[in-house]
Amino acid sequence: MSYRIQTNASFANCRSRSKEPLRLPGFLLTVILLCLAACGKKATEKALFEQLDSTKTNIAFANNLPEFDEKLNILEYLYYYNGGGVSAGDINNDGLADLFFVSNQGKNKLYLNKGGFKFEDISQKAGIEGFADWKTGVTMADVNGDGLLDIYVCAVGNYKGLEGSNELYINNGDLTFTERAADYGLDFTGFATQAAFFDYDKDGDLDMYLLTHAVHTARSYQYVSTRSLKNNEAGDYLFENGSLPPTPSKGGGAKSPLLRKGLGEAGKPFVDVSQKAGIYQASMGYGLGIVVADLNNDGWDDIYVANDFHEDDYYYTNNRNGTFTESVKEYFPHLSRYSMGCDAGDINNDGYLDVMTLDMYPADEKTEKSSMGEDALDIYLYKLEFGYHYQFSRNCLHLNLSGQRFADIAAMTGVAATDWSWSALLADYDNDGNKDLFVSNGIAKRPNDLDYLKYLYTDSVKYAMMNGMKQYDRTAIANMPEGKVHNYLFRGTPSLQFEDKSEAWGLGEADVANGAVYADLDNDGDLDLVTNRINAPAGIYRNNVREAGKADTTAPNFLKIKLQGDKPNTFGVGAKVTLWSGGRQQMQQLMPTRGFLSSVEPVLTFGLGKTNTVDSLAVVWGNQKAEVRRQVPANPTLALRQADARQNPPVPPVAASPR
Repeated sequence: MSYRIQTNASFANCRSRSKEPLRLPGFLLTVILLCLAACGKKATEKALFEQLDSTKTNIAFANNLPEFDEKLNILEYLYYYNGGGVSAGDINNDGLADLFFVSNQGKNKLYLNKGGFKFEDISQKAGIEGFADWKTGVTMADVNGDGLLDIYVCAVGNYKGLEGSNELYINNGDLTFTERAADYGLDFTGFATQAAFFDYDKDGDLDMYLLTHAVHTARSYQYVSTRSLKNNEAGDYLFENGSLPPTPSKGGGAKSPLLRKGLGEAGKPFVDVSQKAGIYQASMGYGLGIVVADLNNDGWDDIYVANDFHEDDYYYTNNRNGTFTESVKEYFPHLSRYSMGCDAGDINNDGYLDVMTLDMYPADEKTEKSSMGEDALDIYLYKLEFGYHYQFSRNCLHLNLSGQRFADIAAMTGVAATDWSWSALLADYDNDGNKDLFVSNGIAKRPNDLDYLKYLYTDSVKYAMMNGMKQYDRTAIANMPEGKVHNYLFRGTPSLQFEDKSEAWGLGEADVANGAVYADLDNDGDLDLVTNRINAPAGIYRNNVREAGKADTTAPNFLKIKLQGDKPNTFGVGAKVTLWSGGRQQMQQLMPTRGFLSSVEPVLTFGLGKTNTVDSLAVVWGNQKAEVRRQVPANPTLALRQADARQNPPVPPVAASPR
């Protein structure tokens, strides 16, 4: 700064001593002109995303949490500020994606999409506002196979006086829902985080993986062998669906699902098969994110679980016989230490899905130096001796090496540091054919601030808190630093370098956003963004890449695909679509549960850039039947039906064991 002042003063003195006009050196004049041109361009450049407020959308939801509550606060429950989820899906099959928001302590909200970014709050009449005291994640899925999206909400119960269990809202087809979790065997009570519905055993119906998060207990700080010990409230669950879809009764309602495999009680089709399937159920699991995807391209869906704190992430490879093998050490060289949300997407268009996990490493130097970082060397080595994997406090972008191994390229590609991050969403937001990365960000209070921890562990504060002096709890929370951080949006490139476009694309505002989804809310061919925020209105971000093109006809092209699967998997969950256009390949797998606490619209959107025609397209369904189409024009919404699949491609070979 002082150098610039002196330079400006020199110019001023020069002008005062001479009547001659100031003559700038040619190179300096060029630099100034270039800077002016750049400034002019920046001033006129339109952001990719535009945030819309409630006056435009009618979405007035906010996940409000009091800073201090004697019953529940961040000192009593460390996941107090983890926030709530959001889900996108067409609940009435009118072609418009509707939105469901989870409120941790308040009422859930369901907004019906009326078109043109106008929504109607139908929460009360729909009957989905919720009963549990503390709610977390949400997933839309056709649980009963009737062609309508149902809603499954996770909750925390039996802790600190919290009451309630997970809730399953069955779609009645008239914009109302009936809560039937107990009837389906899905009324779990404990530390539920998120549910993922998918067909793990290839029998045609949707099973369910329930992700949970533990609280710190003495049992969780032991050798990894304790993963084999069951904890009913904090262990993950795999539920097998053993029912036929319900059939309409003469009275107009639906009969209970019919058992076909002899599993469980009549009328409760979902049965816990966790133990025999090889799923860990101990108090060591701190599950915050889940990815279900065919990561080794053998035609069977695998499971990646992102665990917080000292526990390793889990990578369950599907053995194709109803069981899984946890093998994260064999496939992944290291992991994020505090794994939060995660996602899978093909970032290099090689036909294999890559995995993104988020952590809390800040890009800001001041925040980085004032936050807890890596473990001390002795503790790090102790963890290795106890059987834990290599873990580092940063985001990991695990590049899939043909299903045999993964290589972390986050630091190399520029996405390793995004601060206190929650949801990772890999998708093509600018429709250029490359996967971009959205990261929801921020926390209301930073409990890992070093100055704060130094204050917290003074003798007087420790004594007061240990002796139940609530006024000190209130003071301790009030003194905890705020952690607002802007959401990140990185532009993907063919070179695997990600460009930080957060501010340029309209996401530069500091925020506390947790659950997040993408969906084409206005059916214009680009993906809009929605976030569930703490103590602030929901974030609704309209994507303008297609709006801009309506005027100048330069908008990049797209192809949207809606899948119509055979009953009971009516939305074709698990199907893969691969297309070839413009000299490159793109592949996506339909798995709505992704990111953090949330589920996206069950529609696949491909960016095509300037390409007008897709050379060829192939869809492979869960039963491995396939359909191929050629010369598909750009910019329509293409419906693909499983009933039209005739070809039976050879089953891909089993992925080779890692070397």
